Amino acid sequence: MKLTYYGHACFSVQIKGRTLLFDPFITPNPLAKAVDINQVPADFILVTHGHRDHIEDAVAIAKRTNALVIANFEVANWLNKQGAPKTHPMNHGGGFNFDFGRVKFVNAIHSSTMPDGAFGGNPGGFVIESAEGNFYYSGDTALTLDMKLIAETPLKFAVLCVGDNFTMGADDAIKAADFVGCKEVLGVHYDTFPPIKIDHAMAKGKFQAAGKTLHLLAIGETHDF
Repeated sequence: MKLTYYGHACFSVQIKGRTLLFDPFITPNPLAKAVDINQVPADFILVTHGHRDHIEDAVAIAKRTNALVIANFEVANWLNKQGAPKTHPMNHGGGFNFDFGRVKFVNAIHSSTMPDGAFGGNPGGFVIESAEGNFYYSGDTALTLDMKLIAETPLKFAVLCVGDNFTMGADDAIKAADFVGCKEVLGVHYDTFPPIKIDHAMAKGKFQAAGKTLHLLAIGETHDF
């Protein structure tokens, strides 16, 4: 599977000719100035929770691409009211089969408030299953024992937050990788703001010492998993 990183917690994965875009936060991110959101493809937009740094560009991209937005019930309805043309609401423990594969909405420990203060429901993550392989995106979360259940699905890779302060840091992300049974990890949710700036070499070294690989991609970089 081909994955492209757009900064912060935003990335896309191509599956069966479809582009899945996750947590689009690009235009306000000073580190992603080189990314033109008018050139970012999306057939599906998956949103883990309601914080601005995960949904800022969701409506604009959805309008341009006519992508289907997949999110929890409250976030999906809020984005629909803001102009997203197509939404598919989900809730924890539920799964749904789309044309590229299956999406399951799973637990995350975080908070979720919409930019206007509206209730954003409960935050979550996604397990994506497809004929081309499976992967897990944690969303913003603390380490949780619920992750051990995800190991029941064989994963090609996991996308885990590593920035600390608001989410797991590298040490807990290594434990999370153990829990989900995955050695290939894409790190997200780091460097964008001062409290989540990390030492790249140190984080990668910790993963290597644990027998795992932490990928910290440059913004705009594509990697094949």
